[in-house]
Amino acid sequence: MSDMPEGAANPASSPALQNSAKSGQERPFRVKLRGSVLTLVRLPNRREVRGKLHQISITGGLMNLDRALEEKLVVELIFHLGKATIRQKAQMMFPMWATQGWLQPFRFIDLPEATRNELEKTLLQFVQAQHATIS
Repeated sequence: MSDMPEGAANPASSPALQNSAKSGQERPFRVKLRGSVLTLVRLPNRREVRGKLHQISITGGLMNLDRALEEKLVVELIFHLGKATIRQKAQMMFPMWATQGWLQPFRFIDLPEATRNELEKTLLQFVQAQHATIS
């Protein structure tokens, strides 16, 4: 049994870090937040929709929304994770109905290296903090 909390991914032992058989590339580790981080989704028409991050990695994630957004829609995502504020363009992917709203996958678009590094560092700190609380 792992000593990691159910809601956190262990980047060192996660199957997400194992090489993908199809692409031969490592898949970034993912952190399950289970709705603990609020997001603001700014639509192209400048309207705003609120959501909750369910899972995130440096390439994208999954959020819970009351209403599904169109696939391929490009939006601006804004959220706070730890001390970092992430404000980044993302492309919506095909939504899935959940028991309480929609799970909307997304992928970041043109994530600058500095933002990518900050997000990765913050995600690692989040996992380490979760790990420390159960040790």
